[in-house]
Amino acid sequence: METNYRIAYDKYWRDVKKKVPEEIAAQRAVSYFSATRQFVVTFFGSEYILDCDTETIAGKSDGHVPEVTTSIIMLNYLAYAQAPQEAAKKWVSLKELPDGGMLFYPAFYKNSILSLTKAFGHQAHRLLPCAAVLGGVPGTFGSSSAIFQAFPEISLCVIIWEGDEDVQANATVLFEPSVEHFLHIESTIGLGMYLANKLKRLALSL
Repeated sequence: METNYRIAYDKYWRDVKKKVPEEIAAQRAVSYFSATRQFVVTFFGSEYILDCDTETIAGKSDGHVPEVTTSIIMLNYLAYAQAPQEAAKKWVSLKELPDGGMLFYPAFYKNSILSLTKAFGHQAHRLLPCAAVLGGVPGTFGSSSAIFQAFPEISLCVIIWEGDEDVQANATVLFEPSVEHFLHIESTIGLGMYLANKLKRLALSL
């Protein structure tokens, strides 16, 4: 692992292990097994085992070890566990999220939004087959859109506006305001980048 990622990975494991695991399980849509000291977390429809003794993360069905950035998001999701908070049910841009969403948006736009626009902006119909691989379901926005469950409580929406000779193609990734109660803003950004990168790779392979 790169040094900065290793520092974050280790920090979030420490944060998780400071908490009462049964309380995390009560405040997040996860399972905890005290006999093995393992959490089972659902991420984009796949289950992962987070082992508190070995401080490792692996797919439950295939043992796949996720990338360190993905692992950090899962750990942050557990470490941020708190009593449920009320939040409006609507879609918002990263720019509208508190604690730095506006500040980080230009980099997010460059790294994620533009890649989605390039991948699907002139073939919006390709979004849904790619989205389905990640458990995405059709939305009702733009030329094409899909809604994803990153975690059981965290939804994201990807929208594509198809371009032509007269109209510029565009894309966006939207979040629900409640995400601020489930993830640190940097992990929220990481989640959006993860989804955009996955969709971009699928667009090249399908």
